[in-house]
Amino acid sequence: QVQLVESGGGSVQAGGSLRLSCAASGSFVSLGAMSWYRQAPGNKRESVASITSSGSTNYGDSVKGRFTISRDNAENTVYLQMNSLKPEDTGVYYCNALVVVINRGYWGQGTQVTVSS
Repeated sequence: QVQLVESGGGSVQAGGSLRLSCAASGSFVSLGAMSWYRQAPGNKRESVASITSSGSTNYGDSVKGRFTISRDNAENTVYLQMNSLKPEDTGVYYCNALVVVINRGYWGQGTQVTVSS
């Protein structure tokens, strides 16, 4: 079992910044790719950013140049630095981590991000 706990969400005005964290714990040797997704009310969950265990990153088009994903493998933690936030960034942000040996992804409980105009 893997538990993921997100933190760092909150309310901010447009143009502001937030930093999300997601800490993984449980029975695993190592984690593969770690990702951030978000879901706005009435919308499907969408990929925001991902990072492999070696540090290769990928971003959704809507956040490129504004968001930065990083990870600390020793702490099994992934971060999402969000700058120049826009109202359309509002949603619940979820962390996902892949346990490679069993090829299974795990989800956190989500953290709310609200950006007001």
